[in-house]
Amino acid sequence: MKSQQTTQTMKPATAAKKLGVYLPATPAEFQEGVVSRAELNELQANPPEWLRKLRETGPHPRPVVAAKLGVSIAGLARGGVTEALTTEEIQALKDAKPAWLEKERATQAEVRKETARLRKRDAERAAAED
Repeated sequence: MKSQQTTQTMKPATAAKKLGVYLPATPAEFQEGVVSRAELNELQANPPEWLRKLRETGPHPRPVVAAKLGVSIAGLARGGVTEALTTEEIQALKDAKPAWLEKERATQAEVRKETARLRKRDAERAAAED
């Protein structure tokens, strides 16, 4: 006897996060419904025009803004950026090179460098134990 498999669904906020888009900028029907795993996979494989446009021009959610600027989400907050930004606004920030952005980029580079050093150290320790 087979058990009936239920369809896995998620809230629009979760689906927007997985798609890398800013929920308030999505169409109303996306915001008001639930998204099944199959629908999410279809949106990822064959994005409709609204999704392609959002990914291209924004507004982008903070994790995407942070990645495009090369800083952490906390760095965005320290720099006073709390709202979603469009691609154009992100480019304007990159061009303006405010002091906070340069500082946060340097901080992020140090964090990445330290993380790489620790990974290398741990790999060397693990190899030595074998």
